[in-house]
Amino acid sequence: MLRVLSSQFSVLRRQCRNSRLGFPRSEAPLWELIRLWPTSVVRLALVLCALAYFAPAQQVDFGLSGSTLWSPKPQTSSQAYLPPAETGGIFAGASLQYFGDRRWGLNIEGAFRSTEGLYNGYQHYRPIFYDANIVYPYRLAPKTRADFMAGIGGQTVLFYNTTNCGFVAGCRTYVDSTHFLIHGGIGIRYYFWRTFFLRPEAHYYFVPNNFEFHSDHVFRLGGSIGHTFGSK
Repeated sequence: MLRVLSSQFSVLRRQCRNSRLGFPRSEAPLWELIRLWPTSVVRLALVLCALAYFAPAQQVDFGLSGSTLWSPKPQTSSQAYLPPAETGGIFAGASLQYFGDRRWGLNIEGAFRSTEGLYNGYQHYRPIFYDANIVYPYRLAPKTRADFMAGIGGQTVLFYNTTNCGFVAGCRTYVDSTHFLIHGGIGIRYYFWRTFFLRPEAHYYFVPNNFEFHSDHVFRLGGSIGHTFGSK
């Protein structure tokens, strides 16, 4: 029995090494990244969009975004391997906003780094941000709205090229670290054609005990393109 178990463990180790040769940068497939976002969010989006069509005075805004990060950098180089600044990269994301009869609305959104960053020059990583917010829309002009939002969420950072093998679970080629965050943001929604809009936006994240990086303060700057379902 021990010989059988040892042979199976050796097969798992060989599979890990072979997969690392096949994927020199990251062994985690894209579906593992998407799996972190529950399918219930997609179901909620479909329900809200249907509600906006059939119920009066309901509105749903769906947008796809592109953005980048900025945060303060270390001010000293006297210590080796200081936590780096959480900055740079292109982030892809999506957002969903719901407005009912009242003026205030709800917002859920998420963004992840589309290409892996290099942590202190030796390890690949990928940050993911997700949050839920209360939204206050303010009319600036006939085709322009300002969205002020505040809420809470989380930051998950995937660190790749770390292989943990087990007999039952197999090989996992990344580790993750998750932190609670407080979010605030503003976006300027401009309807360029009917119910389609462009929205430049700025987001601020306060991530307590963000020890993997230099600062607890992170900014995400970018823009969205989206569509409004229901009343506008």
